[in-house]
Amino acid sequence: MDDIDRKIISQLQLDGRATLEELGKITGLSNMGVKKRVAKLFEKGILKISALVNIEELNLQAAVVLIEIESSEAMQRLLDRFKNCPRVVHIFTAMGGFNIIAVVIAEDQDTLESISVEKCSLRSSEGIRRSEFYPIGNIHYSQFLPVREYLARKGMTHTPCNVDCITCNRYKTEKCVGCPATTYYRGIL
Repeated sequence: MDDIDRKIISQLQLDGRATLEELGKITGLSNMGVKKRVAKLFEKGILKISALVNIEELNLQAAVVLIEIESSEAMQRLLDRFKNCPRVVHIFTAMGGFNIIAVVIAEDQDTLESISVEKCSLRSSEGIRRSEFYPIGNIHYSQFLPVREYLARKGMTHTPCNVDCITCNRYKTEKCVGCPATTYYRGIL
């Protein structure tokens, strides 16, 4: 990656809809030169353009979940269980006291509390030694997150994590909107 690639990436981070002409003015390349550069960045897996969602505009609540898990097997089970969860925005493995860090979203405070304490919580998985759940206050640099909208509104009868929302007391008392992937979901995702 050279300075021209960095200029292209920087501009696309500011405006993912920048035209080849606009990128050419910034880099000094022709439209075709920019097009080839962008294609090469895609081919090498360096660049991906995708839609990010402004969670503040949608009034979504976010939280960071820190988990210490006891074994690599338990970690893999957790990663597999939440692979298709629309509420998990990011999940990272880490070295140190907490070895899983996740960013999750919810439609409101009640639902955020549900995904903190109920069976559908990342923290409810088998093999967890300890965990912490931190609701996020203000987001200072970018309110845009890669909300996995493509996993919502799937019309499933069972949740991706295999928890039955219908029998959950918080869902019954309308303190949770349910799983976005299911037919009984009552939220905005």
